Amino acid sequence: MIDISNLGKYFGKQKILSDISLKIEKNEIFAIVGHSGAGKSTLLRCINGLEKYDEGTLKLFDKEIGKMSEDELRFLRKDMGMIFQQFSLLNQKNVYENIALPMSLWGYKKDIIEKKVGELLKLVGLEEKKQAYPRELSGGQKQRVAIARALGLEPKILLSDEATSALDPNTTASILELLRDINKKLGITIILVTHEMEVVKKIATRAMLLENGKIIGLGEIETLFLKPDEKMRKFLGEEEILPQNGVNIRLYFPSTISNKSIVTMMARELGIDFSIVWGKLEKLGDKVVGSLVINIDERNSSKVQDFLDNKTDIVWEVI
Repeated sequence: MIDISNLGKYFGKQKILSDISLKIEKNEIFAIVGHSGAGKSTLLRCINGLEKYDEGTLKLFDKEIGKMSEDELRFLRKDMGMIFQQFSLLNQKNVYENIALPMSLWGYKKDIIEKKVGELLKLVGLEEKKQAYPRELSGGQKQRVAIARALGLEPKILLSDEATSALDPNTTASILELLRDINKKLGITIILVTHEMEVVKKIATRAMLLENGKIIGLGEIETLFLKPDEKMRKFLGEEEILPQNGVNIRLYFPSTISNKSIVTMMARELGIDFSIVWGKLEKLGDKVVGSLVINIDERNSSKVQDFLDNKTDIVWEVI
């Protein structure tokens, strides 16, 4: 659906995006993650044709965006809904009118608009707010209106630029649940731009990590969080403090075995003592993954490694 290869973007002499290559598939929820200034929003604007790029290719529905005319881009954007951090609702228009606006601008008939707005209000849970104005709505309700408006033209892709950053945690959770429901019910590809890792963990299926305009991580969510490399750990702000004596072993528990008592079984079967340095569980969508660092006496290291290799399915490494 979206195919980006060696994309580069300059602002003056400063390179904002460098050698960006990725594919986003139909119906997935893909997250573009990075701290402020990483180039996330610039990449999103390249995807919807609002920014021109200087290097590489960017194909959407097998069409090269950089070669499209303004009229072609206008029709292309009809297939891409957009939601923003600050909602971008028109204060002088009520909820119905805000949702109906894109359809009105594209010349939809009044009866079709009325039917569609009713369906969208039901989808986002705001049927009773049809005649309300933005000033009468909470932040979460405003974002639901913005989502409904973005869906009015029946887009194939929904772009979300920090859409939950202005919301409290409970409201964020409800908006993310709504987005996941929309993805499942309507089959819409969702691209999330965010700096919030909890957003990524909640609904994304894959993610790309950007830092200074470069990709430092790309892959399935479970892989990225289960076994983060050094750049990923730095990005997450994780600092490891490990014992200087003995052998430290990190164990990775994928979702298929995260609920099994492998460590207890190992201690009993081998009859040895070891220390648990730290451990954590991560909920990624509907899955739970975990990691654990243990410290053992050096003389028991080979027994533990043999046990892990031959009697478990977990991934491990000496650190």
